[in-house]
Amino acid sequence: MTGSLTFAFAPKGGRVECSAFSTSFKSLAAVLVTMAAVWTWRLWQDGVLVMTLQSSGWLLAALCMMIWTEWHILRGRTSLDTLALQQSWIWNKRVELHDLAYARLIQIRGLNWLIAPRLYTKTFSGKLTVFYASGPVVLAEFKRLERELKALQALD
Repeated sequence: MTGSLTFAFAPKGGRVECSAFSTSFKSLAAVLVTMAAVWTWRLWQDGVLVMTLQSSGWLLAALCMMIWTEWHILRGRTSLDTLALQQSWIWNKRVELHDLAYARLIQIRGLNWLIAPRLYTKTFSGKLTVFYASGPVVLAEFKRLERELKALQALD
């Protein structure tokens, strides 16, 4: 795309927002982290794990990383407005709509509860960003955004 046409997109009804991950995906993440924490606790209780930094540092670091990631899975939000796509995550993601060169919605129908649908984006500068979304309204707007961007590129 040469950039002679500017991409402008407006979600129906204004700004749309949803949780980045489905409730079942969040529950699965919580169960897995809880199981890992209980396993670590049991190892310590049984005397298998000596709670010193030297002997258990890697295990505790992994558990902390799992908890940190789970926290962001539980709290992550994705939004789309007339200016940008945004997602709160371990680091906040933002892509300005006028800078979009490519957008592709990837989802496995029937498995959205387990495999989070995602919008792959690429800017004119080559920056790749992935946005996760679980809400049907946001997913519909992602699909419409993808179609409208392709239509604009076909005109250019």
